[in-house]
Amino acid sequence: MKYILYNSKANNSHGYESAKEVEKLLKDKDFKYVDMLEDFDYGKFWSSLSKEDEIIIAGGDGTLNYMVNHLSDEEIQKVRIDYFPTGTGNDFAADLEKKAGDLLEDIGKYLINLPTVTVKDKEYKFLNGVGYGIDGYCCEVGDELRLKSTKEINYTAIAIKGLLFKFKPVKATVTIDGETKIHEKVWLTPCMNGRKYGGGMIPTPKQDRLKEPKTLSVMVYKTKSKLKALMVFPKIFEGKHVEKEKVVTILTGQNIHVSFDRPCALQVDGETITGVTEYSARV
Repeated sequence: MKYILYNSKANNSHGYESAKEVEKLLKDKDFKYVDMLEDFDYGKFWSSLSKEDEIIIAGGDGTLNYMVNHLSDEEIQKVRIDYFPTGTGNDFAADLEKKAGDLLEDIGKYLINLPTVTVKDKEYKFLNGVGYGIDGYCCEVGDELRLKSTKEINYTAIAIKGLLFKFKPVKATVTIDGETKIHEKVWLTPCMNGRKYGGGMIPTPKQDRLKEPKTLSVMVYKTKSKLKALMVFPKIFEGKHVEKEKVVTILTGQNIHVSFDRPCALQVDGETITGVTEYSARV
């Protein structure tokens, strides 16, 4: 049996309608829809599957993140998993040069051996990246706006306003594989497993999620000048910000620890955690 897993609350409660679009790409019409609401028991569902079954995940990066955090690597490898991106950002799909409406076949190898991040004594697997700084701030503001309106959130506009008026840079202490350095006037320090996050940003263009031995990449984005911070920021969407070496530093390693001198919002694959002073990530 082929199962199409979706979240009916996604896309402003249009998750089912979005998921049904995958039918246009399927030759085999023998399938069943399964709604992955908050009370969905992943363990019970997965234990009922056989090796002959197939899964299609219809959703965005948050849907994938939620799934991998509720399953073991052994469970994920039990069946074939395809992916039909229906989210707003679709950074995982974009990292694989795909887009919303494409069907990504057999993505299981990308869902195992994932890095973890520890925030406020809780550990999470992450698929794309951990944003800390103005990127986390954008997610926090976006969540607040989503509660007030069903209009599409313009994260770029939120980031620009944050750079100019709302977000204040921090002092960041960054430790990579035991080597520590303090950075002043830091705007963001994402830790990346893939190349893309935040709906198209490419903070670490050379990061390879399947590289062996596995490493993570951290971008330190710092400058005293708000104007320079604003001028360089759009280049992140092309990956050309790395040319501005006085502003951007890329670090790689297997064990990462980042702390700020004041609490800021942090996001894990787009899911926001507020009031964070530090995170630790490792492969």
